[in-house]
Amino acid sequence: VALTESGGGLVQAGDSLRLSCAASGGTLSSHDAAWFRQAPGKEREFVAASNWITEKTYYADSVKGRFTISRDSAQNTLYLQMNTLKPEDTSIYTCAAGRYTGRHYYTDSEMYSSWGQGTQVLVSS
Repeated sequence: VALTESGGGLVQAGDSLRLSCAASGGTLSSHDAAWFRQAPGKEREFVAASNWITEKTYYADSVKGRFTISRDSAQNTLYLQMNTLKPEDTSIYTCAAGRYTGRHYYTDSEMYSSWGQGTQVLVSS
């Protein structure tokens, strides 16, 4: 499945953004899906994930209560609603899709086989 992100931009601290991840060449609803982010000079880190069977969601502690991951099966799209943004949320956000097999956990990038190109989010103070 091919993934394309959109919705990034420059916002002020406290603002909200919604990122979208459109899937093609496959059905996102039959994959586990996640958002990761990578800030300049830092390693990629897990943000949020969604299980395709149970719809259970997982969040990094740093975004819990502020970010919400969701899906629209009809649109074959994954979303990340980001509220109360902070300057430390500045990163390139990338969506990913895969299948949980037990070898890796939802927070591990190794679990995901399809990746988008990323969308930049800049949060000014």
